[in-house]
Amino acid sequence: MMNMARHMSTTVPPAEPLSPLPPGGEQAWIEVIQKMDEVYNDLLQYEVALEEKNAALEASHQFIESVLASMSDILVVCNRHGVIEEVNPSLCHIAGKEAEQLAHTSLFDLFADDVERAKAREIFARFGQDGVHDCEFFLRTGDGATVPVSMNCTPRLSQTGKLMGMVVTGRPVGELRRAYSALRQAHDDLKRTQGQLLHAEKMVSLGRLVAGVAHELNNPISFVLGNVMSLQRYAGRLESYLGAIHATPAAEEPEVAAMRADLRIDRILADMPHLIDGMIEGAERTRDIVDALKRFSAVDKMTPERVNLNEVVERSVRWVVQSAGARFAVDLEIPPNLACLGSSGQLQQVVMNLIQNAADATAGLSKGQLVIRGGETDGTVWLRFTDNGPGIAQENLGRLFEPFFTTKPVGQGTGLGLSISYGIVDRHGGKLQAGNADGGGAEFLLSLPVESN
Repeated sequence: MMNMARHMSTTVPPAEPLSPLPPGGEQAWIEVIQKMDEVYNDLLQYEVALEEKNAALEASHQFIESVLASMSDILVVCNRHGVIEEVNPSLCHIAGKEAEQLAHTSLFDLFADDVERAKAREIFARFGQDGVHDCEFFLRTGDGATVPVSMNCTPRLSQTGKLMGMVVTGRPVGELRRAYSALRQAHDDLKRTQGQLLHAEKMVSLGRLVAGVAHELNNPISFVLGNVMSLQRYAGRLESYLGAIHATPAAEEPEVAAMRADLRIDRILADMPHLIDGMIEGAERTRDIVDALKRFSAVDKMTPERVNLNEVVERSVRWVVQSAGARFAVDLEIPPNLACLGSSGQLQQVVMNLIQNAADATAGLSKGQLVIRGGETDGTVWLRFTDNGPGIAQENLGRLFEPFFTTKPVGQGTGLGLSISYGIVDRHGGKLQAGNADGGGAEFLLSLPVESN
């Protein structure tokens, strides 16, 4: 191999010497090299600028993708023929398909049925140039159901103003309805709380007023009752004295006998015990009323006490019947010693509301009638209120205990009585139910545990 290489090297002819450059050729080469350097520098700058633009474009693309992915509203980009070019994940979630499956399909295939598709085509064709705003359509979901969507459509134009397609956005109406429902519920809760606070403030003011009046009445009633008791004792003594005087012979004189007859002494002596007993009974009844007012005013008392429901019902009946007049009567069928634990004032408020409602319901009748029955079953005391009024309309039964709901004319009812009564009974661990009796008329059932919860 070495001999062969040596032999080959001897056969190569010697290189010819380079010919000298013509005059001015060296300067031309220098200019060419300089131009090549300038071109190379420009290429490097263009490449750097291109890399920067690519990086910015990539960042912008990622930003747009993240925005589209995080949108809860649906987004569809179509060409001018309604063929889908781009969708966001929200639409994919509703339609139950991937973006690749939705691409190159018709926008109108997303709608629920032929009726919705015809409606969409007609609206988009009519308002396509000006856009469509807040039109509700039904779309078909991936599981075959339908969902209402409020859709907007705006035209997509080129730089020269040529129509390129449409951009369609939409929001499921269910979310709007849930938000509106939550807002309405919050508003209703606020109104109910405001009404309860207003009623509570009125009851506190009424309680203070009643307590003050009861306290002021208690003193003169005590004076009257004490004086009548003394008068009763004095009457007995005067009767004994006059009896002894008239037993003497002087009493038989004509002048004394005539004066006795003219002054009706015998009749006065006979009537005086009855008059004094009536005064004592009236004073004692007034004292009981004052005591009931004091109990009724203590609506904020939280410590449970033993409540005699017979007394509560009898007081409530007496107060309501006296204000209603002779047109309204109440029959009581309650066993004696019906009692529970709770607040006497609050339970009296409930019973008075139920009796007053019965009086109002039978106001148009010649003779209103309310029957109150009571009893105790399995550790629960109950009171049933049945009137002979027109009863409760079927559509109102479910709303009867709602705050501010009333069937009375404007200005004659606040709609808070039954709602507050329901809350009082519920706090006592009981139930208040409403319905219609078999023979007609409204019927309310109040049940309370014998022992407090």
